[in-house]
Amino acid sequence: MPVHRPRLKIVRRLGVQLPGLTRKDAERRPTPPGQHGATPSRRRKSAFRRRLEEKQKVRFHYGVTESQLRRAFAAATKDPGKTGDNMLARLERRLSNVVFRLGFAPTIPAARQLVAHGHVRVNDERVDRPSYLVTSGDMISLGTHARTIPMVMESVAHGPQVTLPSYLVLDPSDANVGRVLGGPQRADIPFIVDESAIIEFYAR
Repeated sequence: MPVHRPRLKIVRRLGVQLPGLTRKDAERRPTPPGQHGATPSRRRKSAFRRRLEEKQKVRFHYGVTESQLRRAFAAATKDPGKTGDNMLARLERRLSNVVFRLGFAPTIPAARQLVAHGHVRVNDERVDRPSYLVTSGDMISLGTHARTIPMVMESVAHGPQVTLPSYLVLDPSDANVGRVLGGPQRADIPFIVDESAIIEFYAR
C-alpha cells in the first residue's frame, strides 16, 4: 500500500477532499495539522511546492507510488491529446479506481485490497492486479464470495461515494455489476487538481 500516513492529515495538509483516500471529512478541522496549522502562513508557496502538492493530490487519491505515477505520465505523453487529461484518464481506468467509483468499496485502498484478493471479475475472468486498465465495453463484477463480505455488502448498498462518472454504468438489475461505457473525461475527476502543475513538475 503506497500511503502509510494518517489519511485525514494528508487531506488537511493538501487542503482538498480526496474521496478515493478517505471517507472522513476535513471540513470539521480544515486547517493543516500541527500546532501552527491554524496560523496563516506569511510565506507564499514556492512554484516547486505548488507543483509538488498537486502531484501529491493525485498520488494519494489514486493510491499510486511515485514510480507508477511517473509511468502514467510517460505513457500519457505518447497518447494523442493533452498530456494532463491523458494521465488522469489512465489513472481513472485503473481497476482499483473503477471498483471504487462503481461503489463496490468505500475507498480506493479498500478497492485495491478487494482486487488483490481475487474478488473482482473483468468480463467474468478474475483479475487480481489493481493497476489493470479497463477499456470500453468491459464488464466489472464482484465474485460470489465478495458478495458475502460485510464491508462490500454495506458499500454496494450505500452506492458510489461520489457521483458515478460518465464512463461507467451500474447494471439496473444487479448492483454488483458495472460496465465501462467509454473513456474517462476531465469532468469525471472527483477532486480539485491542476494537472498542468504536475506536467510542469515532471518537465522541470
